[in-house]
Amino acid sequence: MHDLRRQALESGKTVSRKARSRTASAASSKANSAVNSRANSRANSRNPSRHGSDEDEGFLSDGTAWSTNSIDDILNNEDVDLPPDAWKAELHSIIEQIVDRKRSSTEGRADSLNVYTHVLMAKYAKDEIESRMNGILPAILRSIKAETSERETVTALRALTVTIVTLDSDDIYDSVCDLLKRTVSDSESIQTKIGALHALGTATFFGGASEEEAEEIMAFLLEIVESDGLSVGAHDQGGVVVAALEEWGLLATEIEDMEEASEAAMEAFVEQLQSSDSSVQIAAGENIALLYEKSYTPREHDEDLSDDEDSDDEGYVKNGDKMVKRYNVYRRQDQLIHTLEELAKISTRKVSKKDRKTLHSSFTDILNSVEKPTRGPKYSTAVNDETGRTYGAGRMKVRINRNVEVRIDKWWKLQRLCALRRVLQGGFATQYDANEAVSRTLPFTVSRG
Repeated sequence: MHDLRRQALESGKTVSRKARSRTASAASSKANSAVNSRANSRANSRNPSRHGSDEDEGFLSDGTAWSTNSIDDILNNEDVDLPPDAWKAELHSIIEQIVDRKRSSTEGRADSLNVYTHVLMAKYAKDEIESRMNGILPAILRSIKAETSERETVTALRALTVTIVTLDSDDIYDSVCDLLKRTVSDSESIQTKIGALHALGTATFFGGASEEEAEEIMAFLLEIVESDGLSVGAHDQGGVVVAALEEWGLLATEIEDMEEASEAAMEAFVEQLQSSDSSVQIAAGENIALLYEKSYTPREHDEDLSDDEDSDDEGYVKNGDKMVKRYNVYRRQDQLIHTLEELAKISTRKVSKKDRKTLHSSFTDILNSVEKPTRGPKYSTAVNDETGRTYGAGRMKVRINRNVEVRIDKWWKLQRLCALRRVLQGGFATQYDANEAVSRTLPFTVSRG
């Protein structure tokens, strides 16, 4: 996960479609991509490769059995013989195949679900799928429940997450929650558990769960973290623990008061800093930084500040309000800071050079925020020679278009951005422009450059 964050966030760039490596064989030609020859194109484009990771460096294609040449040509309007909205006809055909399970095979369903997901990432298709949900949603859930193959199940879980973000409906959580929790707990496939955890977090955040329901899911996720995955039959499976940490962090961004929940959560997260898996350590550390950030809130208009309140520049937000500490996050903060300092400069050869670099960068930011909770990720303490002031926050940005960029200057923004990138991958910028569920999740700033 941390590699995806480095590429997607620090560069501030979205990988162009032209730059993607094609996954299909040269045998698939544009002539076979026309809508009236879809069946022939599909039959010739299948290969036996497994499903890809849900962290595939932001590419829209996941390298599964479908050739993406023809669908990419349709999505990108690169075939002059096809009308601009040809992707809608393609999506309609794909939906028909997903819904009609009687005449489909396990591999065929996985193929259809994969292309469906691919299209929904690249295009905002709420109007195209909303009227078909009475057929689409039950079909996706049957693929998840049946677990006929790992590939079909994982692909169905990915299809479900992107569907939830596309629909932006308050009615989905109740329909999917129980099944997703059972899948996390009962599936024998680790990849299925991971996919179900991400789908569960997405459904809770975007699908209409109440705050009480969100807190129940957070408790479920925290139990997974506390038990190192044992509570769901995945003991010492780092990928499962990371997924639980990531989705817990996403849901925590929506909870206004985390004081009561912080003590138990901090104990679990601090324990995971000792993990041998650097991804687990970083996900736990980012949740720690988030909890410290949430312990500060803006001063009320009629609130007096005590004499010992910090009054440096980090204490103010853009509107001039003072940020005030409301409670202690962790009672052994000195010990925590010592651990974070060690991770920020870890040098053991037991950790790969790549992981050491990532740990140094991540935990330098996390330590900075624990010591100064009003500082977000990538806060710069370097001094501007012209102003004599520190550069401060705002070095991490994601460009949406010429006029809009998302500034990731808070941990809650980073948690939400990474959750959206997990679901939408390379389609994030397109969805941000068109999908209100995405744009309202993250505030944007108008670029002057």
